[in-house]
Amino acid sequence: QVQLQESGPGLMKPSQTLSLTCTVSGGSITTNYYYWSWIRQPPGKGLEWMAAIAYSGSTYYSPSLKSRTSISRDTSKNQFTLQLSSVTPEDTAVYYCARGLWVGQYDYWGQGTQVTVSS
Repeated sequence: QVQLQESGPGLMKPSQTLSLTCTVSGGSITTNYYYWSWIRQPPGKGLEWMAAIAYSGSTYYSPSLKSRTSISRDTSKNQFTLQLSSVTPEDTAVYYCARGLWVGQYDYWGQGTQVTVSS
């Protein structure tokens, strides 16, 4: 069974760069034809897809976050990472990583990690 585990800083200050890592076990991030996504949920709001990296290494970004977001992977560690620059309190959310055959078609999720941006 595939398992995903997010790791991140927890608390950040405005203008910093957020770095989150998703460690995958039970399956390879290079397995055809899966996409590995980052999704967040701000308090009191719905889920927001942020970015995805494909089995091939191709990357995809939400247009609203593209200018601040970068997704990458380390196949030797079976991990993929999200960086979000210039964070503000509006980036406070629970951040999830997930696997799917495309955006929105997720079959496995991590448990989520809380990130709070506060001065």
